[in-house]
Amino acid sequence: MRDILTNHSVRNFLTSLADGDLNIITGLVWILVATALSMLGGAIGGMLLAGKDIGYQLSAMLGALFAPAGVIPAILLGFAILNLLTHY
Repeated sequence: MRDILTNHSVRNFLTSLADGDLNIITGLVWILVATALSMLGGAIGGMLLAGKDIGYQLSAMLGALFAPAGVIPAILLGFAILNLLTHY
C-alpha cells in the first residue's frame, strides 16, 4: 500500500484531484464518484417514496437505476461550464 501511495504518477494524480485541476482522468473519477453517490441517494429516496407499496428492494433498485440518468448530464454540463469559466 505504501508503494502505491509513494508512486510518482499516483501522487501527481492525487495532487491534481485535490487541487481541482480538470483533465480527462480527474473528470472521469469525479463522474464515477458522483454516479455512485447518486445511486446511493436514489436507492434511499426510492425506499422512502415507494418502499411500502412495491417493496423496499424493488424500490431501492429502481431508484438506484434511475438516479444517475439525471445526474450524469448535470455533471457533464457543470464540467463544461467550469471549463469555460477557467479559460475566460
